[in-house]
Amino acid sequence: MGRLFWKFFLCILLAQLTATIAIGGAFWLRDQARQKASSSLDSGPPAAVALDAAAATLRYGGEAALRGLLADLRRPQLYVLDAGRRDLLGRAAPAELLKEAERQLGNGEQRGARRLVGPDGAQYLAFVPRRYGRPERARGGPPDPLTPALDPGARRRIGQTVVIGAAVVASLLFAALLAWYFSRPIRALRSAFEAAAAGDLAPRFGRATKGGDELSDLGRDFDRMSGRLRALMDGQRRLLHDVSHELRSPLARMQAAVGLAHQQPDKFASTLERIERESNRMDKLIGELLTLSRLEALPDALRREPVDLAELADGIVADARFEAAQQEAGDGPTTSIAMRFLVEAESSVGVTGDPDLLWSALENVVRNAAKHGAGGGAVTVAVSAGDGLARIDVFDRGPGIPPADLGAVFQPFFRAGAARAGASTDGHGLGLAIAQRVVQAHGGAIVARNREGGGLRVTITLPQA
Repeated sequence: MGRLFWKFFLCILLAQLTATIAIGGAFWLRDQARQKASSSLDSGPPAAVALDAAAATLRYGGEAALRGLLADLRRPQLYVLDAGRRDLLGRAAPAELLKEAERQLGNGEQRGARRLVGPDGAQYLAFVPRRYGRPERARGGPPDPLTPALDPGARRRIGQTVVIGAAVVASLLFAALLAWYFSRPIRALRSAFEAAAAGDLAPRFGRATKGGDELSDLGRDFDRMSGRLRALMDGQRRLLHDVSHELRSPLARMQAAVGLAHQQPDKFASTLERIERESNRMDKLIGELLTLSRLEALPDALRREPVDLAELADGIVADARFEAAQQEAGDGPTTSIAMRFLVEAESSVGVTGDPDLLWSALENVVRNAAKHGAGGGAVTVAVSAGDGLARIDVFDRGPGIPPADLGAVFQPFFRAGAARAGASTDGHGLGLAIAQRVVQAHGGAIVARNREGGGLRVTITLPQA
């Protein structure tokens, strides 16, 4: 048992003992009140009737008749003491009641006590106590089957002792059970933390603890957190491997170009052009990696400005048309054949977000459609709004993507060209990953679906301003 168990145990036990002491104290106060009440004299009508009857019996029947009356009288209890302060039935008269009776008679009061005079002139002291219990059986008289052998006060004290002892034992058991119940999931959670600190992020709390309380929910939350951390660490390892691979290729080509420049000085210009092209590729890759890292590390640290998606789509499509015209004119490597770009947009569709990042996200999607839809006709960008959402659909008529790979197109370094037959594989596979991170950082979603008749449809939804 750990320290937490003993803390729970002692706290619960203290609470239980406090409650037990409070209950015992209430019993004690009640007994004190009853004792105080039982030490006083009864001045009610039944007591007055009993005293009058005793006086008349003694006057006309003598002491023997009075003894018979006292033996037969059950309610109320009547004490009659002779001059030697001995009860006529041999009962032990409470000293407190005797003092109270003498005090009242000395003050001239006759509320619960009275002096009786016999035929022979002998004086007796009679009083009726106020009591809560059965009357005492007369010494030497017949046993009362309804009267217990023990004094009622003793029986009451024994019963209270038993109740308090049972309450203490129950408090011990209950405190131990509650302490074990509360500390068990915490011990399991501690072992899970120790395993996570050692590098083992496999979920284990859910198997160790079952239930629907807050501690079990905390353990399941920890399992989800550890699973998420494991997925992130695996993703980081994969990303590091992919980055190393992506950087190794242009570096190898640059080293080969430097070696070729040393061997063939006459081709220095073409070699320098090759080195410049590879350095630009590396610079672009590093820029995309930095953008992706910033989006993953600080998804909420974005500018929030009004952005018109229709205007944004017009600007991106205009750039794409210009690049396509330059490539068709022979100013660069041809990546499209008669590629056309169309925009279908409402007059204005506004959202709130970072204009530069939203431009980058949509530009990556459009460039991906232009690259993989080359030779398939037009790339269409449709902008619409409805139900509080802004929607951008990018259509192409390329070869599409196998259904098994649709969920992976937004992963870093996934080469869509490998999944789209006949498409160019130029690029680093970060464009759609960046687009997804941007859209998610703006509270939206992005999905890719194959179109009927061939091609791909990428849909972006964002909260409308």
